Amino acid sequence: MGVPQFDVIVVGAGFGGMGASIQLKKMGYQNILILDREDDLGGTWHVNHYPGLAVDIPSPTYSYWFEANPYWSRLYAPGSELKAYAEHVADKYDLRRHMRFNSPVDGARWDDDAQQWLVALSDGETLTSRFLITATGYLSQPRKPDIPGIEEFAGRIVHSMDWDDSYSAAGERVGLIGTGATAVQLIPQLTKDAAELTVYQRTPIHVVPKIDFPIPALLRKLFARLPLLQRAFRFTSDINLEVMMILSVLNFKYFRSLNTGASYVSQALRFVSIRDKELRAKLTPEYEFGCKRPTYSNSYYRTFTKPNVHLQASGIERVEADGIVACDGTKTQIDTLVLCTGFDLWEANIPAIEIIGRDARNLGKWWRDNGFQAYQGLSIPSFPNFLSLAGPYASSGLSFFNTVEYQMRHMDRLFGEVQRRNATTFEVTEEANARFRDRMSHLLEKTVFRRGDCAGSRSYYFSPTGETLVRPASTNQTNRENDTFPLSDYTIA
Repeated sequence: MGVPQFDVIVVGAGFGGMGASIQLKKMGYQNILILDREDDLGGTWHVNHYPGLAVDIPSPTYSYWFEANPYWSRLYAPGSELKAYAEHVADKYDLRRHMRFNSPVDGARWDDDAQQWLVALSDGETLTSRFLITATGYLSQPRKPDIPGIEEFAGRIVHSMDWDDSYSAAGERVGLIGTGATAVQLIPQLTKDAAELTVYQRTPIHVVPKIDFPIPALLRKLFARLPLLQRAFRFTSDINLEVMMILSVLNFKYFRSLNTGASYVSQALRFVSIRDKELRAKLTPEYEFGCKRPTYSNSYYRTFTKPNVHLQASGIERVEADGIVACDGTKTQIDTLVLCTGFDLWEANIPAIEIIGRDARNLGKWWRDNGFQAYQGLSIPSFPNFLSLAGPYASSGLSFFNTVEYQMRHMDRLFGEVQRRNATTFEVTEEANARFRDRMSHLLEKTVFRRGDCAGSRSYYFSPTGETLVRPASTNQTNRENDTFPLSDYTIA
């Protein structure tokens, strides 16, 4: 058996990969390699830098509990501050020396004879590692819309995930495809300069008022000096989000009236923002509030009342060299096409790279043939020494950091036992995985995804076969399970 080059290879240098690496270093692992295809760390918050980018849950909650940031400038911080926070975390926990950038991973294969992972990079190099952790996130592979003629468009095409900072919409005729969370932030920014903006909407989105405010400098100083004060501030936003998640999403069966109330709030915002009844109707969703991630904005609906902004909701028939032809036969000439078309979540992000386990099991194919499943949202049978941080049932709570930190707890218990036994491999059992999957499926019956009318939502929360990213359990319950799961659920040898 050859000695692997690394103890652990982590794919992804975003907050998930950094959290996993911090946990590994805490447990004594130092021979760690963190690979990332980009030229710097931060994941989503490095790649995305479009105008208006900001967190969509309160900043204190959108951070590691163990590494509080007292310096957020606003309740909903701009994206640049998340990038700076990522850099701070990497420096404080000495993660940069483990990182290798501009290193896209093509795939990984388990070598059963050598009991190690072979990780293939796109430049042809193959690395070996005892453990493999994929932290590629849910939103790493953008969807390129399959619209007839789009390749023939003669103007500029800009994807929100690949924003050109030198681009200015000043005086331009802009066509924007998509009305998801990114578009809700971007559209009001583009209208400030664009001569004309036409928004092509496939599915309307529920938008509710955003209660945002700057955090005074004095309060930030107090947070830095009195960490307990900041924890109290965070606890307030944590509880608000947790209650919303538990009642309106996970226990929709019993609290449907809360979702109805939230949809009325969104309806009221449309009413006070838009006087045109026909335009309001086009912007009104037909699916249940909660089927898609809640979206907050005080300016989105109002933007559509501006004379230079037009909503096209009939669909796109084709793109031509100088514009877009809608399904109602109208053609709009544009100079720039902006794509806010989301991500190929279940098709290309889960998993984001090819993973081949024991007996040549291809993870992507196996999931598509047998349903998306992962024990505790992390481990998959026939994939030894492997954890997937962004998979089915992995998302806990509304903050991504809730997910990262329960996964760190799981790693603490699992890797601790591997070390105690001086073992070589771990692998979740088929029985434990099946029990977990059945329990998750049962708990989903109470949620908005099963009980609500989500047919028209096109939500990335759930797969074509009914599984979800969302773990139907409270954050406390999830943390408790990952502190105490039976070690017999794994074969450790």
